[in-house]
This record gives sequence, C-alpha cells and structure tokens, in this order.
Amino acid sequence: MKSLGKIIRSVQAFGRELSRKPAPISAHIPAIGVALGGGFARGIAHIGVLKVLEEENIPVRAIAGTSVGALIGACYCSGLSVSEMEEVARNTRFTSFARWTLSRCGFASNDRMISFLTRTLKCKTFEDLRIPLGITATDFNNGQGVVFHSGSIIDPVRASCAYPGMFLPVQIRGRYLVDGMLSHPVPARPVREMGADRVIAVHLKGTWSTGGPPRHLFDVIGQSFAIAQDAMSSLWRSAADLVVEPDVAGFAYDDFKRAADLIKVGEAAMRKALPEVRKWLQVPTEATYPVVERRTAPRTAPMPAD
Repeated sequence: MKSLGKIIRSVQAFGRELSRKPAPISAHIPAIGVALGGGFARGIAHIGVLKVLEEENIPVRAIAGTSVGALIGACYCSGLSVSEMEEVARNTRFTSFARWTLSRCGFASNDRMISFLTRTLKCKTFEDLRIPLGITATDFNNGQGVVFHSGSIIDPVRASCAYPGMFLPVQIRGRYLVDGMLSHPVPARPVREMGADRVIAVHLKGTWSTGGPPRHLFDVIGQSFAIAQDAMSSLWRSAADLVVEPDVAGFAYDDFKRAADLIKVGEAAMRKALPEVRKWLQVPTEATYPVVERRTAPRTAPMPAD
C-alpha cells in the first residue's frame, strides 16, 4: 500500500507540473547583420550607411563584405571611426592600392593594397576585430564561393577585390581567387550564416554603361558583370530582411574624388530605410528570437587548413 500511495503522489505531482504555465521567455534585441556589396569606388556609399546606423544607435553584430564591401567592412570592424573612414575615402585614389602591370591575367595588380591596409587597419586578423567579419571571394578554377573568417585579413580583402580582367587573381593556400561578386554579389547569406537574425543588404545598384558605346575594355567587362549580377539578385535577396540601395547610378566606377557625395547618398538611403529597422528593435514582451549559433567557420566552401 505504501508503494501504491507513493506512486499516486508522484503522478499527482507530475500532473501539477504539466498544468503550470511556462515561464515567460525574455525577449532580446535581434542580432543585426549588414551585408556590403561590391561596386568599386561606388562602395564609398557604404560608409554613409554605417554612419547612420551608428548615429541612430542601431547595434550591428556582424558584417560580411564583397569586393569594396570587404574593404569598408574590414576598416569598420577593425575599429576605425566613421570620421576616420571618411578621411581615408577622401584621400584614396585608384593608385593608392593598384598599379598597372603587364600580365596575361590582368592589367593591374592590387599588391599595393598590402601597404594600404597595413597602415589603415587598426588590427590585421579576424580574431582581433571588434565586430565579426566575413570576407567573400571566388575560386577561379571551380567557381565556388569562399568566405574567410579567420587568420590574416589583408590577403582575403585583396582576393575579394580582384576584379576579373582588371586585377590579377590572388593566391591563398594554393587556390587562385578572384572577386567575391562572382559568387556573392551581396553577401546576405554569409552574414546570416554568421548568426544574424536580421540582415540589411546594401546593394550598389547601377550600371557601368553611360548609355552609349563602351569607352574601353573595362566598360565591357564591368557592364557584363552588372548584367550578370542583376540576373543573380534573387539568390541573395531571399536571404535579406531589408535591401538598401544607395542611388549610385550617377557615379562612375572610379569616382574616388566624389567620396563626400557618395557618402551622402549612402546616408540618404539608410535614413529612408530606418523605420523598418526600428520595428525590429521594438520587440513585444512575449516574443523572442531564436538563439542562433554563432559560427566561426563558413558553410560556403571553407578554405583548407594549412
């Protein structure tokens, strides 16, 4: 009888536990990630986007960058202030990071970017960054997207900026890498895989063509890539919660001298999008976002270990 009574009491206690209302789960601010697309000099507009997010106290938990987006992202994540980045942009020209060369693989080398980044970045490895960063590139031989998350930042940025036909491919760990725009025009998916709950994708929409005949080979290459990227847009847009498109159509691909104007168009586009971002931060008490595992290695074709 004692055993039976013990069993009955245990069942009753178990029933009381089932009838209890679950304790409310405290909501948290979603982890916001920013995906910075490619666009050569037009990418200076990214500074304006980051400037507005910082001024409005919008917390950025992760950044992924392609091509010039990788360069801007590396500067920001390494600790440069927006004003410092504006100063760098005003003083940067094509020859700051590139030099013309004679090669079967391109017309220019971006090896000057080594010294440019060495003196500009406040830290040189992914592990030391104040904000997690992903840098995309494309394996020239198999077309796979590569996302860097560890080790030195400098060569991955160079690879991400190695625009095919213009710049020589960059060799890293036995792989020849070119511009990340071929695989991740806007790296929305990589930044989501880094753990972002909400993704702001910054797309530098614009063509290389001025409407007339191409002026030179770079116009032909650039416009061809612009056409291909438009065809690929559904792939990255599906991974974004918000697409911000600064109006860069009136700027040439090498308009470094118009840095101040490019920053302004980036600011204008981000301010227009702010109401949607603010909605993300107004989380109801009963709501919660899933805790997403923060990844230190990409799902997209990781680089082999040394």
